[in-house]
Formats: sequence, C-alpha cells, structure tokens
Amino acid sequence: MISKCKSAGVTSGHKRLAPCWLSPLFATLLATPLLAQDVTVEVQQQAEQDGAREQEVALELNKQELDKQELNKHQQAIHELQSNLGVYAPQLQEAYGDLAALYEEVEDYESAISIYSNALQISRINTGLYSEQQLPIIKSLIDSNSGLQDWQEIDDLHELSYHISTRIYESSDSSYLQAASYYGDWKLRLLRENLLDQNYHTYARSAEELSAFYERLIANLEAQPDFEAVSLLPAIYNKTETDLVLARAIASTPYTAFEGTVSRYVYQSRCRNVSDSNGQPVRKCANVQVENPRYRQSQQDAKQFALIHRTRAVQASIERLRQIHGQSEELGEVERDQLASQINELETQSVMIAQGARYRLLY
Repeated sequence: MISKCKSAGVTSGHKRLAPCWLSPLFATLLATPLLAQDVTVEVQQQAEQDGAREQEVALELNKQELDKQELNKHQQAIHELQSNLGVYAPQLQEAYGDLAALYEEVEDYESAISIYSNALQISRINTGLYSEQQLPIIKSLIDSNSGLQDWQEIDDLHELSYHISTRIYESSDSSYLQAASYYGDWKLRLLRENLLDQNYHTYARSAEELSAFYERLIANLEAQPDFEAVSLLPAIYNKTETDLVLARAIASTPYTAFEGTVSRYVYQSRCRNVSDSNGQPVRKCANVQVENPRYRQSQQDAKQFALIHRTRAVQASIERLRQIHGQSEELGEVERDQLASQINELETQSVMIAQGARYRLLY
C-alpha cells in the first residue's frame, strides 16, 4: 500500500492529490496551479543565483592563481637581476615597482609598502637623496599606506615628497607648483578630518602653518613673469578654507584652553596671629601664590582676539576672490558662475562661525 502511494499518488474525486511523501504544505502548493508556478520560478531564480555565485568563485580562484603566477614571475625576475647585476642595480627599481603594483592590486598593502620601500632605497643609492625619480615611488607609498589608513606615515611621506620638490625645482617651475598644490591639498584634508586626532594647540599650529604656506604660495605665483590673476584662485580658495577650519576650531574650543595675556598667578601677603616662644601673640605674614583674578578674563580676550584675527583673514581672502571675479578677463561664463558660488559659500560659512562664536565666547 505504501509503495503504491509513492509511485502513483492518491486520487480523490476529480483532483489528483500530491504523493503522500510530500509535506502537507507542499502538497497544498502543488494543488494550486498559480502557487505551483510561483514556486517553480523561485526555484529557477535560486538556481540561477547559485550558478552565478559559483561562477564568481571560480573566476576569483582563477584570478588568484593568475596573480600568484605573476607574483612568482616578478619575484624570479628580481632574483635574476640581483644575481647578475647586484643588489643595488638601477634596473631593480622598475622591477620592484612592478612587483609592488601587483601586491597593491590584490590589496596586500603591507607587502606593497615593503617592496616600494626597497625601490625607494635603490633610487636613493643610484640618484642621490634628492631626485625626481623618487617622487613617483613616494606617491605609490602614499597610495599603499592609504589602504592601511596609516595617516601619520602618509603625512610623513607628503612632507618628504614636498621637501624633495623644494630641493630639485625652482619656485617658478610648474613642477614645483604642482608639488605645492599636492602637499597643500593633503594638509587641508588632514585638518578638515583631523586625521591625526590632534589636540587644539597642535591642531591650531598646523592650521596656522598651512595658512602661512598658502600665503607664500600666492606671493610666489604673483611673482611669476606670466602671472595671471586666475592662477591664484585655487591657492586663495584653499587658504580661505584653512582659515575657516581654524576659525571653527577657535570658536568651539573653551576659552580655558587659551593662554591668557596676564600672569596666571600673583603673590599676596597673608597674615595671621601666632604665639611666640613666650606665649605672647605676634602677627606673622607670608607671601603665597594665588590665581590672578584677571587671568580668566584675559583668556576670554585671547580667544576673542584669535577669532577676530582669523575671521579678518577670511574676509580679506573673500575680498580678493571678489576682485578676481569682477576684474579678470580670463574667466569664462561658467567659471565666473562657479567662482560666484564659491564666494557665496565661503561668506555663508564665515557668517555662521561669527554668529556661533557670540554664544561660545564665554565658554
């Protein structure tokens, strides 16, 4: 009886029931044509998804195998160069770079950094401490360290790259100006996101140094023989952004973090009655150090002065942008509209900082 039920199912009236080995729920689904069709579609879709996943896994395994073969090939090439030409051969620089790029492609950033460091050492040995050949390698090191989010190492590498650029390029060279822009963009990002988690004093000093850096860059651009006012726009805009970042930090920092303009402590004479050796009352006085009651007010004054100084710098930069917008003939219509939009944005940010500072001045 059981084998007959398995092979043929059970018939009742005009309906053919599901075989008895099926669950009651599945039997009900099959008994309804539309539901059965839906189940079939879902099964097909699941099968297609499973097949796609299997194909992706197979492709990934194949890619890993190819990557492994490529890595082995480049490593073997490096060993051959070292054996034939020596461990400091100039040809190793390119070989190291190719190998490190493969490690970077498979997101093995630590290995990539190690190999790029070898390439940088080879470059220094063969071209000296300051050479243009080192700059692309340092750029690659920056990219690999970005994969690890090692912000301090990235900052050190940017400092090295800019230092080398100042030694090998003239200040009027376009390559120097590109290097300065690259360096400034990184430093501005460092401030915006506070990637190094600096305290207020270190943060403020970094922002002041960057603002001064842009001032020098603007002066350098103005001194070029073929100077055009529009060439100042990126540097002026970034300087304004830097000053705004610092203004926000000043406004949001408690006044107690600022150095007061008067001495923090003063000496006061304190007297009391004591008994001498004969038991007679005598008055004894001493100078004691106490906090200067004017010190807190001077801290508030210092915060206000710092904020006013920085907002004035912002306004001066905005005014410079307005002059270029109104007087420069090199700007096209689209560029002029973009500059007008940037000026409005900077003005809005400056006003918001000033308004917020009024409420935070006493805190």
